[in-house]
Amino acid sequence: MGVGEKAFMLAAGLGLRMRPLTLTTPKPLVPVGGKPLIAYAMDKLRAAGVSETVVNVHHLANQIEVWCKTVTMPRITISDERDVLLDTGGGIARAVPLLGPDPFFVMNSDSFWTDGKVPALERLKLSWRDDDMDCLLLLCDPAHTTGYDGRGDFIIDSEGRLAWAKQFPDRKALTYIGGYLVHPRLFERAPSGAFSMLRLWDQAMEKGRLFGLAHDGHWLHVGTVESIAAAEEYLRKA
Repeated sequence: MGVGEKAFMLAAGLGLRMRPLTLTTPKPLVPVGGKPLIAYAMDKLRAAGVSETVVNVHHLANQIEVWCKTVTMPRITISDERDVLLDTGGGIARAVPLLGPDPFFVMNSDSFWTDGKVPALERLKLSWRDDDMDCLLLLCDPAHTTGYDGRGDFIIDSEGRLAWAKQFPDRKALTYIGGYLVHPRLFERAPSGAFSMLRLWDQAMEKGRLFGLAHDGHWLHVGTVESIAAAEEYLRKA
């Protein structure tokens, strides 16, 4: 195996901001532009040559499991979190033994973007530097987003290293858009149980090993019921 040949997809969230849709449908299966959100993310992984993907489930887990059985490539393994919701870090940490020794992709199941000339996941693989990096995040200029009204999450230096934007209020900030490459070594000292991936990003940042890559396409942030229409309108015009 090699860099980016396996992936983990976060699909266990409760989707609270998309209620009432998510009372009966898990957010990854909410349709946008005629297909479920998770299908867009899975299409990106397939196109990037990912052969195996671990998908975690919790909220309305049976529905996601049924959908996953319709996917022939990449091969999907379910990480069952019905017993306890492990958050963005804990869910990945539980699945690390299934993901092998090489850097793997992590995708939000609602990761939804259009690519530039070279697909974003391929650009992440090409940009990976194992000696320098523990994690490489895909970021986007807020000006090239739909459904997002924040200032951004990170500032990026000339070498690609990241710092939190809140520490530099006068600097141009980029926002994280739900996809990254990470080396399993970052989880070696991870806490047990539920924890946010922000905790490990902080650790990598302190060591100068958290990097970012600016996306050259457009990000569609589908976080609320209202944002679905905006995303579909963008797709119609694209």
